[in-house]
Amino acid sequence: MSKTAVVTGAGSGVGQAVAIKFAKEGWNVALVGRRADALKDTLTKAGDARKRMLTCPCDIGIEAEVKKMASKVLDALGVAEVVVNAAGTNTAKRRMHELATEDYHMIMNANLNGSYYVAQAFLPKMREQKSGTIINVISEAGRIANPKAGPAYVISKFGQAGLTQAINVEERPNGIRACSIFPGDINTPLLDRRPVPPPQDARVNMLQPEDMADTIWLVANLPARAVIEEILIRPK
Repeated sequence: MSKTAVVTGAGSGVGQAVAIKFAKEGWNVALVGRRADALKDTLTKAGDARKRMLTCPCDIGIEAEVKKMASKVLDALGVAEVVVNAAGTNTAKRRMHELATEDYHMIMNANLNGSYYVAQAFLPKMREQKSGTIINVISEAGRIANPKAGPAYVISKFGQAGLTQAINVEERPNGIRACSIFPGDINTPLLDRRPVPPPQDARVNMLQPEDMADTIWLVANLPARAVIEEILIRPK
């Protein structure tokens, strides 16, 4: 019987690579993302593995939409063994002196609140089955603030790290584990939101989405007795 993974941000970048990796390995995968057209692109790139994918358009920053999405996934695919919070965003005008309040809230909703809503939506069934893995794709800016990221992004990523720790502290007796992954620069469309996007020749030397997918696959498939609580991964 196939296992089930839920992947947010599944329409591009890391989320897309993770979703395709898990589906090609025989898992059922719920593709979660705001844009239906982007999720369809993931289906196309998955090839034959698309038959194991369920598209779930959803703005994870809106709790009611997350609850509706989770109900759809549980009905169609059953209990999720793995939840990967890979969705994330930023804004070009990100420094403290120029950050708009609406952009601050947008970033917090997508990066932090969304991760919390998604975890909360799937935790009850994980508790019932006494197993589950929640993986939060964060950023090295969630460990130490850097000037590239901007305060809203940094705050949201520190919060995600705290969410991971809280899950491990509270849910370990229920057989549930969580992992924070802190990557350095990854070649994803999020780079285009930087005030000065890096050139293509610089991006080829960055981490690639497939590198993250392989890392997440490792974390998800460890024996139940083992938990990697944190991973810091950078380009060589």
